[in-house]
Amino acid sequence: MRRLLTHLILILAAAPGFAQDNITYQRPPDDIAKLVEAPLTPAISISHDNAWMLLLERSDYPTIEELSRPELRIAGLRINPDNFGPSRAIYSIGLKAKKLAENKDYEIKNLPSPLLMSNVSFSPDSKKIAFLQNGADKTELWVVDLATLTASKLTERKINNIFGGGFTGSAFSWLSDSQHIVFTAVPEKQPVLPEKPRTPVGPVVEENLGKKAPNRTYQDLLKNPYDEKLFDYYATSELVLKNINGSEKVLKPAAIYSSFSPSPDGKLVLVREVHRPYSYIVPYNRFPQRIQVIDLNGALVKELIDIPLIDNIPNGFNAVQTGPRNHAWRADQPATLYWAEAQDGGDPKAKADIRDKVSELAAPFTGTATELISLPLRYSGITWGNNNIAWVNEFWWTDRKERVYQLDPVTKTKKVIIDRSTEDAYNDPGNVVTAPNQFGRYVMLITKDNQVFFTGDGASPEGDLPFLDRMDLKTGKKTRLWRCEAPYYEHVIDLLDAKKATFITSRESQTENPNYYLRTAGNAKTTQLTSFPHPYPQLKDVKKQVLKYKREDGVDLTADLYLPPGYKKEDGPLPTFLWAYPEEFKSKSNAGQVKGSQYTFTRIGSGSAIFWVTRGYAILDNASIPIVGEGNSEPNDTYVQQLVASAKAAIDHAASMGVTDPNRVAAGGHSYGAFMTANLLAHCDLFKAGIARSGAYNRTLTPFGFQSEERTYWEAPKVYFDMSPFSFADKIKEPLLMIHGEADNNSGTFPIQTERFYNAIKGHGGTARFVLLPYESHGYRAKESILHMLWEMDRWLEKYVKQSPEAKATGSR
Repeated sequence: MRRLLTHLILILAAAPGFAQDNITYQRPPDDIAKLVEAPLTPAISISHDNAWMLLLERSDYPTIEELSRPELRIAGLRINPDNFGPSRAIYSIGLKAKKLAENKDYEIKNLPSPLLMSNVSFSPDSKKIAFLQNGADKTELWVVDLATLTASKLTERKINNIFGGGFTGSAFSWLSDSQHIVFTAVPEKQPVLPEKPRTPVGPVVEENLGKKAPNRTYQDLLKNPYDEKLFDYYATSELVLKNINGSEKVLKPAAIYSSFSPSPDGKLVLVREVHRPYSYIVPYNRFPQRIQVIDLNGALVKELIDIPLIDNIPNGFNAVQTGPRNHAWRADQPATLYWAEAQDGGDPKAKADIRDKVSELAAPFTGTATELISLPLRYSGITWGNNNIAWVNEFWWTDRKERVYQLDPVTKTKKVIIDRSTEDAYNDPGNVVTAPNQFGRYVMLITKDNQVFFTGDGASPEGDLPFLDRMDLKTGKKTRLWRCEAPYYEHVIDLLDAKKATFITSRESQTENPNYYLRTAGNAKTTQLTSFPHPYPQLKDVKKQVLKYKREDGVDLTADLYLPPGYKKEDGPLPTFLWAYPEEFKSKSNAGQVKGSQYTFTRIGSGSAIFWVTRGYAILDNASIPIVGEGNSEPNDTYVQQLVASAKAAIDHAASMGVTDPNRVAAGGHSYGAFMTANLLAHCDLFKAGIARSGAYNRTLTPFGFQSEERTYWEAPKVYFDMSPFSFADKIKEPLLMIHGEADNNSGTFPIQTERFYNAIKGHGGTARFVLLPYESHGYRAKESILHMLWEMDRWLEKYVKQSPEAKATGSR
């Protein structure tokens, strides 16, 4: 593990000698800083019975002191060792309940103070709310009674939440009776935390005996026997059943329970238990796992499978493990399990007419499993409806094919209801609407006359126009009930009443912060449910425009253009900041589809480029950078050419409008966008400078695939070489600012990527600056880090773009 730094280390390349300079955290100009410090809009959650809306006040950025507190990075996890929870979690710090029928807010009494709430979950009957309170030294389970609007701690047991819950999405889960909760607790008789030995007992040895085991690069893996002991200590928990009115008992003794899920009828629990031998090359979710069903007395009902260590999955995006996988409960049945199993050895390169089979087995699990459906593509999920209707999804990466079958689980008959390319946004039917059934599990909302509902983005040549559709399951005929209309961007949050077609939407515009509304299809009248104010009054006059233009090969492109408040064309062309993230496609027509909307509210995230609209820049945000490979060609075969052509098309179009000075344009991006930025500076002269955050620059360090490239380095060495800006570090003459989190946890973007790339540029006399942010991961969290990052970016843009020699010579604005 890298030594944690106590100062912000800036490696400078501004003067001969390339001195290292330790400085304090800096603050950007107030125009930028005040946007960072603007209040966050609350999040919401709707109860199962659609009677309540929770308003969850979100926490601000943590301080660097908070970020520097102990963090354990093992087995692919990042753990807060003080409270047995995930480190750096995002919390809600305020809670109100709104009764939708009254459109009235209610305060909750007796909440813990300070409130650090996560994993909020309504009981199936919607009468209570459970949540985790994340204290400094323990994680607690609390319940809110909505009848009295009062919170209370449910148990004295310390919650173990290091896995975040797996099947359930939490370290606890309600049973369907709404009177019991199952949770994972730190063992009452916990062993002593193992001490790290000063002297190792021997070397760490790994061995492979002729077995193919390709794996992508992972972070935070186990490294030695001491790490294994730490993993045992922090991951071990007891599985506890709690009656919310008092009694509690241990269902299963201390072991590593990575996830659990009660059956819909609340009588059984599906448990996933991790056990040795562990691995030093894959994270915990590939360790051996024993999958069992137990009853509410903790007795073993059925051991389904003991999955061995999964470290030899074939290479490829549709590669999966052999044997049964993805065990889960049917949401529409009291206690029926289902799972998928590969028929091609899990290898997408193997020829097979059937890739996957899905089987089921009902309690008491004494019979033989029944095959539900066989699939020619890879299984990717089921949406359950009722006893006679389920929708089964399959997918194939190579041609981006997606199919959805309507299956009758009784007769096993099936028919295709959706057959499309996942890249084809214009023909995306959206998502089927779900609603809780008698067990409190979400299933397809099917009316008595056999109709279902869809909501979706509604991508079109005019931009996204979200919709609500109704479809007849017998005929497949669709009826559009509602569609968003300009000048708003409005999308469906929840369908409250299927018969009346009453639903909640989130509505926003260029000048109006998103707020929630109640409306009925066919009726223009709306009821406003929230009134969140505009968080950025200083940006009210900023105009957003979706630009449409073509690349030289005919591919249609788009970009979101932001211009400073009060800007007029007579003011002349502006320095411009282009921010983008490349995306791969197998079809030119799909690559050119318009996505997004010009009517969305400008919400500025901490990593946004839009900050610089306040500093007099034109911003080309979300600029299309499609990398297309049709037929037998792969997108990355011509990555560099398409990258440069896309950037040139954006600059040329904005310059033709008179808003962009083509001699003063900067490129920027985060992660794969950073990779893009470095490549642009290496292969063209379109930009005066670049800003690259948390990127990877040498693809030989990710040899078993990266991003959407599934070929290995040995299968396509030229692609790996040509796509690596590290290979062309000697060609980078424009100034490049590189920022990286010292504790980056993203696969492939190890900090060494930026360290080595910086040294390569430095060795060839280029102008570069490397900023390493202590304690930060792939995305930056601490307020000091974010403000300093923005300070660095602002200085870089001002010095090398706005005040470039060309600008000084011409007197440009």
